[in-house]
Amino acid sequence: MMGFYPCLRPLLMALEPECAHRLTLLALKAGLAPAYKNNNESLKIKLWGREFSNPLGLAAGFDKDAEVIAPLFKMGFGFVEVGTVTPLPQVGNAHPRVFRDIANESVINRLGFPGKGLEVFAENVRDFRKNFPAAPGILGVNIGINKETAVPLDDYRRCMEKLAPLADYVTVNVSSPNTAGLRQLQGKNALDDLLTGLLVIRKVPVLLKIAPDMEAVQRADIAEIVMKHRIDGLVISNTTVTRPAALPPHLQGEKGGLSGRLLKDLSTETIRDFYRLTQGTVPIIGVGGVSSAADAYEKIRAGASLIQIYTGLMYQGPALITRILEGLTPLLKQEGFQDIAAAVGSERTTGKSRAKAVI
Repeated sequence: MMGFYPCLRPLLMALEPECAHRLTLLALKAGLAPAYKNNNESLKIKLWGREFSNPLGLAAGFDKDAEVIAPLFKMGFGFVEVGTVTPLPQVGNAHPRVFRDIANESVINRLGFPGKGLEVFAENVRDFRKNFPAAPGILGVNIGINKETAVPLDDYRRCMEKLAPLADYVTVNVSSPNTAGLRQLQGKNALDDLLTGLLVIRKVPVLLKIAPDMEAVQRADIAEIVMKHRIDGLVISNTTVTRPAALPPHLQGEKGGLSGRLLKDLSTETIRDFYRLTQGTVPIIGVGGVSSAADAYEKIRAGASLIQIYTGLMYQGPALITRILEGLTPLLKQEGFQDIAAAVGSERTTGKSRAKAVI
């Protein structure tokens, strides 16, 4: 698929986005995933007592029902985050609900956590663990709530109890803009209450996925709660509800979260801010608009220990994985860093805010 993607791309871009996504999943299930492995020692990083073969992961949203975990690892990812999963199956929001901005390699979606539900999801993860007892990478699961839930904590706890024994880490998603009321859980008191109730069943590292659309006071509040509960990590960031001027006029009025290149700078700025607010003590997974090694490196220098991609992969195909991993090593050497860990948050000491080269 890696070599053929430039030929397939026009077809995929011509299809309705969700149809193209389903076709991609079918191709992966059929064994068409390209194989790539990067053995560069400088790209290894250890977090939460686990060694990541490289810092590049796949963001939640691609494999919502945990159907293609093994093929995704085969493509070269150091870690894969599956979900978002909700306790009960749900169809999500009404169609159309995904809109491409091809010129800016960005997407607006208002999916609303569609999926087959927790039981199917957990069975798929169990099958993966059974078939691959020597796991090819680090597996994260992203948990959310059903649209009609009355008590969000109950939904999160149900998912946590079921999936924590199967995962290397769990990400609590309180930041999707496409489920009514979800982002209100990022409020100081609401988040404090949620984490107090949820973390009593903490069995694996627990991460929190947050939005980029916050004022300084709310960011400080979240950082305080994260430190109070000793949250193991932050995923920064989810999609944005802002609409940059570069977004085409016909998309400006579409509701939903914006991802891709138009999110990149806002996401990186949010990473930078939370690295400062937590004094670099809380590991960050940086996600949002990564479409090159330089983009990934910029987020690492801003404070991210790991990086995730999704929208960039949709536009550039599997070769993006290779370009990022092979491009990171010269960027590290260029600034005298022996490994990824040494570069995390380094812009605070060097005063530089961007990588010198685009690879």
